[in-house]
Amino acid sequence: MSKLTICSWNVNGLRATIKAGYLGQKCEAHFVGRPGEKDPYLAFPSGITNERGNKRLDILKKMNEKQAGNLPVEETSGAQTALADAVKLMRSPALDAFEVRKEKPEVLERYGDSEFGRSALLARRLVEKGVRFVQVNRGGFDVHSNAFPAMRDHGEIMDPALAALIEDLAQSGLLKKTMIVMLSEFGRTPTVEMSGSKSKLGRDHNHYGFSVWMAGGGIKGGTVHGSTDEFGFAAQENPTSIHDLHATILHLLGINHEELTYRYAGRDFRLTDVYGEVIRPVVA
Repeated sequence: MSKLTICSWNVNGLRATIKAGYLGQKCEAHFVGRPGEKDPYLAFPSGITNERGNKRLDILKKMNEKQAGNLPVEETSGAQTALADAVKLMRSPALDAFEVRKEKPEVLERYGDSEFGRSALLARRLVEKGVRFVQVNRGGFDVHSNAFPAMRDHGEIMDPALAALIEDLAQSGLLKKTMIVMLSEFGRTPTVEMSGSKSKLGRDHNHYGFSVWMAGGGIKGGTVHGSTDEFGFAAQENPTSIHDLHATILHLLGINHEELTYRYAGRDFRLTDVYGEVIRPVVA
């Protein structure tokens, strides 16, 4: 396994995940819907033995190979990659990482009895097995109303889980080579929203100033870089862009963001487009 996305149901019942886009099927992640519960996609369906299931896979492989010459290479290669990845994952000895319930009760308590807590615990177990990229999602931050109780609820669930994740990775020595990035797509305004003359006690979207925190993987711990104006609305001191953040992450992965390109539709794309500077003060 090399990449997984853990994306639980969020508070408004929707489920979403980030796709690989033009990077293609080989960069798609395995989607984990309910951390801590048996994943129906990691085994053959009930009633199908391994022997019977493997025979079906062999037949499917032969059919795909027979049809490969009649279809565009892009279509067949993507399907073959998806099938190969699925089979490899089903047969992986690392599957026991998904059995988070096998952890000691005190460990489960530290992470919290919640989907996010189990997701963070699963993320740690996957990293220990050598998975290179794990994404944990949590929704419910679009707080246009009742922002204060919502954020308290988020904090009560997320704080202990993330603290336990960092602590465990640090104790095992894995934090030195594992980067944790905690971020959202944008921030919220420092003012509450109004509905007519009545406050909804919510906060609107704000891309002018918001925070990201990072830990491990070459990050200089305890560093605060940049600040907003005194109103908390827009970045003022040492403002950075999302391209700068991406450039920094790639740098810490040993990749020069200005040289890495991916060819798609006849064009060489950079993952930072034509922008981005490494944020040197946060690099250890």
